[in-house]
Amino acid sequence: MKAVGFYTSLPIENEVSLVDLDLPAPTPGPRDLLVRVQAVSVNPVDTKVRARVTPAEGQPHILGYDAVGIVEAVGEEARLFRTGDAVFYAGALGRPGTNAELHCVDERIVGHKPASLSAAEAAAMPLTAITAWEALFDRLDVGKPVPGAARSILIIGGAGGVGSIATQLARQLTDLTVITTASRPETVAWSCELGAHHIIDHTQSIAAEIAALGLGAPGFVFSTTNTDQHVAEIAELIAPQGRFALIDDPESLNVVPFKRKSVSTHWEFMFTRSMFETADMEAQGRLLDEVARLVDAGTLKTTFAESFGPISAGNLRRAHALIESGRAKGKIVLEGWA
Repeated sequence: MKAVGFYTSLPIENEVSLVDLDLPAPTPGPRDLLVRVQAVSVNPVDTKVRARVTPAEGQPHILGYDAVGIVEAVGEEARLFRTGDAVFYAGALGRPGTNAELHCVDERIVGHKPASLSAAEAAAMPLTAITAWEALFDRLDVGKPVPGAARSILIIGGAGGVGSIATQLARQLTDLTVITTASRPETVAWSCELGAHHIIDHTQSIAAEIAALGLGAPGFVFSTTNTDQHVAEIAELIAPQGRFALIDDPESLNVVPFKRKSVSTHWEFMFTRSMFETADMEAQGRLLDEVARLVDAGTLKTTFAESFGPISAGNLRRAHALIESGRAKGKIVLEGWA
């Protein structure tokens, strides 16, 4: 089967930082689905793993998490899907990735593809939808008000992949006033299109901009990027007893200023359930089915922003480079095989 991977961690500008491969097809485990991959999208985690992981000598590391495809075979204990089902999912960190024609995935973290979306449109959604959903409803528990706080949420990085879904979920499924950050005309327009009530510039003082809105101190803050640059202002702007969540990987994070306001801090990592095979691991599959239902009902829309062509090493290198530049909007998708 065709696949794309790397043997050595290299800067993305190096033409062998990702290479085309021809590998044996995998064999599904007891609860696995064997999926023929039709489309994938690229996430910051792809670039982080490529930069940090050293593959076993002589063995390629296959990246890729988001995928859409058709079930070709099911493991002997699998019970949730059948051969021929169209599925979408975000994979697992400890297993070979989705940048391969055939991919094995535990059925408990798989959802049925939204019927109203193309493969490319659906591939943009799983990882970011799971991350945003878990951050809002599991970690921040936005349905439970913060006493005395404004019924609002600040989403830092509203035009990114996770921010794009979080904006829609907060706008469509809660009564919160949704405030996002963006700094370029195209990302401001994108965030507005997704439903943000207010958009502020994260290159300016976000605490001052929040105050200028006149809404009061938000009870919830969700930071998707550059958290270390904003944490002092978050501590200033968030309401007492507010709840704060983040998903990025700052080298250090000083939350001591949160103490005086009793701000709770939550780190969201959507791979936790699959990594530890938690008792509620199947919740991610149900979550994706609910996302598909909301998409097909017209409540949510795909955050697909740009197609980089078929799945190949060259096209994936271009996608990684754009992700690393910090200038991506929405999700980059690759479809089919070169």
